[in-house]
Amino acid sequence: MLTQSLFRDFDAVESVPRGLPALAYTSDEFLQLENQHLFAKNWMFAGFSHDLENTGDAKPIQIAGLPVFLLRDSEGRIKAFHNVCRHRNLKLIDADGNCGKLIRCPYHSWSYDLCGNLKNAPYFGGGAQQQPGNFDFNEHGLIPVHCAIWHDWIFVNLSDNPTPFEDFLAPIRKMLGSNKVEDYKPVLTIDFGEIGCNWKLLMENFIEPYHVQFVHQTTTNQPLQDHRTFIEAHCVGSLVELDAEQQASASLSALGVTSHYLTLFPSFILGTYQPDQLGVYLHQPVDAGHTHQRRVIYTHKDANYSEAEIQQLRDLWHRVHLEDHAMCTRMQQGRQSSLADGGVLSPCWENSVRRFQEMIADAIRPAL
Repeated sequence: MLTQSLFRDFDAVESVPRGLPALAYTSDEFLQLENQHLFAKNWMFAGFSHDLENTGDAKPIQIAGLPVFLLRDSEGRIKAFHNVCRHRNLKLIDADGNCGKLIRCPYHSWSYDLCGNLKNAPYFGGGAQQQPGNFDFNEHGLIPVHCAIWHDWIFVNLSDNPTPFEDFLAPIRKMLGSNKVEDYKPVLTIDFGEIGCNWKLLMENFIEPYHVQFVHQTTTNQPLQDHRTFIEAHCVGSLVELDAEQQASASLSALGVTSHYLTLFPSFILGTYQPDQLGVYLHQPVDAGHTHQRRVIYTHKDANYSEAEIQQLRDLWHRVHLEDHAMCTRMQQGRQSSLADGGVLSPCWENSVRRFQEMIADAIRPAL
């Protein structure tokens, strides 16, 4: 059982800070606490709006361990609902697809429109259209989940009183500056399936630049000194900003360009690569030791990439991520050791990782 002493070493004031304890990455009990006290109380990145192109398109997801589904309604808006029939609690949407004009429960044919209103409960009161005398359709519609869209990215919040969405976005908008994400379009998706590590290791790997010159020697020649870390409220990460001469000679194929590695706590990742690329990751925890990962690549609306060049991008990023996955998987394995104690963090190159971990600890500590 996890106790208050879990964060004792992490909270110690030292010149070289310690990382989160190994149990934060290996314990399903810790993941359950994250579900209840972190994922259920924050804006969570849930999916891509381009996956829901047509009216009636629906997609089942899990948020904080709970079944939810995303839906494009009859007015073209994306909504989110708890994925539960109000009759006997069957999971309504079981696979990606189009539900037409009604969401129908296959068990007893209770049906809901695309706004979540209950429209049909056949034979519930005896006859085909007969209802019990005190039964009110208006009280038995689907339960909505707070949902907000930023460009192509869908966020949901399970809490009753979520932080205003624009307040949530404010620090990453500041870091983006004049770079308008709305000017970018998706051109390819890479689905990596399940990675054998905790979701936080994938987040931390993106946040810190310390590993880049060692792990990605074949894909970048950019020295560590070109990077700097940043902490902007709940947006943490690192960046590389080259001057005009450096940028002119940079090779995008080597990742040696002006780049911003931005995260929004707890789960959103956005990478910008000048002059005309974005990359966004979707991480979905499976259990304490496994995470499903997708990456969508975007190019600027004025860029003209051939199919061959897009394939080159796919090959590049696939290779880069396999290099990262190898390290994250081995970190997960190392945390199984009885000697694993969270390790230490560079106060220079991993201070943004430390801030990410502090936000994790702040969310979980009161629950212990």
